[in-house]
Amino acid sequence: LVVQLLVVLVLPLLVSCAPGSSVHIEVLPLDCEDIYNNGSVQSGVYTIYPSGPEDGLQVYCDMGCDEYDSRKDGKWTVIQKRVDGSVNFFRRWVEYKNGFGSPEGEYWLGLENLFLLTYANKYELRVDIEDFEGGSSYAQYNTFSVQPESSNYRLEIGKFVNGGAGDCLYYNNGRDFATFDKDYAGCADAYGGGFWYNYWPCHYANPNGQYKWGAVPNSYTGVMWATWKGYYYSMKTIVMKIRRMSLEELNN
Repeated sequence: LVVQLLVVLVLPLLVSCAPGSSVHIEVLPLDCEDIYNNGSVQSGVYTIYPSGPEDGLQVYCDMGCDEYDSRKDGKWTVIQKRVDGSVNFFRRWVEYKNGFGSPEGEYWLGLENLFLLTYANKYELRVDIEDFEGGSSYAQYNTFSVQPESSNYRLEIGKFVNGGAGDCLYYNNGRDFATFDKDYAGCADAYGGGFWYNYWPCHYANPNGQYKWGAVPNSYTGVMWATWKGYYYSMKTIVMKIRRMSLEELNN
């Protein structure tokens, strides 16, 4: 009885605050939207926490360029980046699940992280591409989400809304992810990377394909985006990035 009374008396003291005082609760960032809103407005590598406070995840945040309004054109969480061919993207399922590479250079954020980010919030997708002659373009989609591993991280992508690169990803919508060791259609092994491949002809965009330099002798094999440069050209850079949508955007 004495112990119970002590507990009842002490607990209110532990949870109460002095008049005029405030309690600071640190909210860990889920994505680059939170990083930006917390005051970090420069592009670079930051730590986010899509799976909870115990597991920080390094990611590259694209906060926008000086010539644009970063409130509209920044806050992008980069989920995939190819810039120089320094990282091999021909990898096993478990590596695509967990992620690989480095956000300072080439990397893949990881399918499980993509699922954790997109299952509870709505995101849009932008793909930036650049060729070896200095040209650049992009493709933007109004929604992007990845289903859980039990559904093979199936891709769900919305409407193509903008960008001169054209819409290649409509062909991948609703497809399961595939790697050479979990390849339902034989496409991952044939085209040198993991992706949401369809059945033959497998894809019209191959962001995780074999890194090459410009024109390639065999169609579909490089880091390609067919509606911009055709089937026989491999890009210099390709960056896939997502941004959480605001309530205002969702209601429009």
